[in-house]
Amino acid sequence: MFRFASPWALVLLPAAIAAAWVMARRRGRADARLLLPSGALRGRMAASGWIRIEPVVPWLRGLVLMLCVAGLARPQAGAREETVSTHGVDIVVALDISGSMRAEDFHPLNRLEVAKRTLLEFVEGRPSDRIGLVVFSAVSSTRCPLTIDHSMLRTFVEEVDFAPQEEDGTALGMGLATAVGRLRPSQARSKVIVLLTDGRNNRGQIGPETAGRMAQALGIRVYTVGVGSEGEARVPVDTPFGRRYITQRLDLDETLLRSLAAVSGGHYFRATDAEALREIFRTIDSLEKTEIESRVRVLYTELFPMLLVPAAGLFLLERLLVHTRLRRIP
Repeated sequence: MFRFASPWALVLLPAAIAAAWVMARRRGRADARLLLPSGALRGRMAASGWIRIEPVVPWLRGLVLMLCVAGLARPQAGAREETVSTHGVDIVVALDISGSMRAEDFHPLNRLEVAKRTLLEFVEGRPSDRIGLVVFSAVSSTRCPLTIDHSMLRTFVEEVDFAPQEEDGTALGMGLATAVGRLRPSQARSKVIVLLTDGRNNRGQIGPETAGRMAQALGIRVYTVGVGSEGEARVPVDTPFGRRYITQRLDLDETLLRSLAAVSGGHYFRATDAEALREIFRTIDSLEKTEIESRVRVLYTELFPMLLVPAAGLFLLERLLVHTRLRRIP
């Protein structure tokens, strides 16, 4: 961003140009001559290259004046700096990574891959909010704490994979409790958990109802999302003889998920396909809006030294020329 801090000084620019023109005309009229006794001598004298430079001398001083006028106007270059202040929304997504999430009823991808892609779209739409990621199977863990660095969060989401076989299961209460723990120290105006699962609680030391009451006590809204199509779905299973497919019926505890959402003031959603899951995240996005206050300031750097330094150099050059090689005989 460029500006003149004192633009009124630019009204002097035409006067500087006029002064240069006057000095050029005055120098031309006051042409000095040296009378020689013989014209033959003049014919033997070679023309000097300095003669071609001589008409430029008055304009050097004029250029000095113009640079000084531009410097007096104080040219400045500014860097825009935007400060965003917001109480925002702190969001933790608790994602089920148990083996049942391998089901490929969200053709052509499995449930976990569709959930990851949908989550990334959701994150991109909330650049001003802190978002964290918790994953759970038989155990739960924090993959990414609450952060505004969404590029880092994207990396963590992309690296999420299914739980190893020895940790398979659905500790729904543990996943919810871990997400609550991540939000406990938050000072945000709104605190939200999005719990995404395709099963029912069958592992863990903390029950879902207990975790739900923890969220309620801390003023955390829980949005629960049941994932999976109606009926049976194909699930890949790795065996010593290669990959095989089995059919598995969705064992989703919708009653529990509705209860967890209701007790905390949230909502329960059911995603039976990929597009339904995207629509659910869009709905959650619209329910949890952030008020953002932006302050923009511009930091200016003075540029007048870049004009005055060459002006001083040109002035010294002009003085040097008129007192040496281009000196006139009085």
